[in-house]
Amino acid sequence: MHSFNFVLLTIIGTGIVTWLSRIIPFVLLKKFQLSKGVIQFLSFVPIAIMSALWFENLFVQHIGHLPSIEWGNFLASIPTVISAIISKNLLVIVIVGVISLGIVRMVLGM
Repeated sequence: MHSFNFVLLTIIGTGIVTWLSRIIPFVLLKKFQLSKGVIQFLSFVPIAIMSALWFENLFVQHIGHLPSIEWGNFLASIPTVISAIISKNLLVIVIVGVISLGIVRMVLGM
């Protein structure tokens, strides 16, 4: 029973920390006026994060060798990138990406 309480408190604690880390910046930024340069710099952050996540899942690291392409993720990213160019809507991009990866895994048995 002691370990159940520990796990439960850990889950609740990490949930609170995650929630606070997403809410506190909004609360603080309401009180401050950011400069135009900072706002322009921050406009590139979502692009950088999405690119980093995409490249991380697109390549497989091999110690001492060049990385190789994860073909399932590569094939699923083709319609996802096309939908991003056409729609520029995050919801559409996520839905197309999830469906594309599901189809690729179902067809290729990955």
